[in-house]
Amino acid sequence: MKYINGGVCAAQGFKAAGIHCGIRKNRTKKDLALIISEKKCAAASVYTTNLVKGAPITVTKNNICDGYAQAIVCNSGNANTCNANGIEIATDMCKLVEKYTGIKETDVICASTGVIGQVLDITPIATHMEELVSLLSDNGSVEAANAIMTTDTKLKEVAVEFEVGGKICKMGGIAKGSGMIHPNMATMLVFITTDCCISPEMLNKAIKADVKDTFNMISVDGDTSTNDMLSVIANGMAGNAEITVDSADYQAFTEALHAVTTQLCRAIAKDGEGATKLLECEVVGAKDAENARAIAKSIICSSLVKAAMFGSDANWGRVLCAIGYSGADVDVNRVGVSFESEKGSIPVCVNGAGIDFSEEKAKEILLCSDIKIKVALGDGSAIATAYGCDLTYDYVKINGDYRT
Repeated sequence: MKYINGGVCAAQGFKAAGIHCGIRKNRTKKDLALIISEKKCAAASVYTTNLVKGAPITVTKNNICDGYAQAIVCNSGNANTCNANGIEIATDMCKLVEKYTGIKETDVICASTGVIGQVLDITPIATHMEELVSLLSDNGSVEAANAIMTTDTKLKEVAVEFEVGGKICKMGGIAKGSGMIHPNMATMLVFITTDCCISPEMLNKAIKADVKDTFNMISVDGDTSTNDMLSVIANGMAGNAEITVDSADYQAFTEALHAVTTQLCRAIAKDGEGATKLLECEVVGAKDAENARAIAKSIICSSLVKAAMFGSDANWGRVLCAIGYSGADVDVNRVGVSFESEKGSIPVCVNGAGIDFSEEKAKEILLCSDIKIKVALGDGSAIATAYGCDLTYDYVKINGDYRT
């Protein structure tokens, strides 16, 4: 497996585009994206666990209940959530895709992101859909990625090439996410395309397993959004034998999927609203995966840990504190903690107690933009990694006037 260029257009048979249609006031910001496949695709999605859900999620669930889709349409600037006519608008978006592409409206995945509770006018989408379709290109991934961004400051795109059954397959993804990011599909949108041939059932199995260690292990601010969605579509154009069972081919597919999702997770966490640092918490030696995940999440979600990392303060006691209230089954008297970055690694806690260490060296390590918090439990062999960012002054500034 190797990383390649192309994003959602890296795989055979996919085209994408993104334009400014007028949902967002800033005309320099793209706000409408479209991804299509030449052929009908196996499709699977994972959605937010928030009881308040955007209308596009309801429409998408209905459209892909048969396990298939052929297009993804997404707008930014308005979440189409808590609107009386939300379902109608989301359905109309799918109908517009059918009108100008010929792809059935029931084969369209629909998504929206932006402000909650504001009516989404279909007019700009209807007015510019023909233009959007005319711009579809096998080099359009970057435009589509830009069109789904809200408070994001960096484009999020990745692609890989891998082999299944002697055939070269490709998989690529784009994502948006900067704020309202919290475990359990946290406002995160992720769209992944692949030309690998896999059944809807196995695709669904793959993404549900993968999110446990990727998108459900991110936290920026502790808020789970209403519109979070991960959607994967696979058109089978690579020509491999269809993956229908758990096999070596399936394992190759899941490894490629994990490579894509992990890179997108890191990109989302690093681009957290107001963030200056990517935080990665690696837990080893847990009794089981559930305990490992609980501890890693607890540490990465701690406002005090996040604030300490912003200040480059090796306040390891906050890490122990987060472990203590995580609810995990752990012997705190065995816990070891160290901080690591490109400037080196420094242990700060052994067997649940502090040790002498150089504050100057620790400061140097924590001043870097990518920080790893390493936790060794000594209780077993399970591991987990969670992703987050520091908590800065700018987070409050961004969210204090986000709507107005």
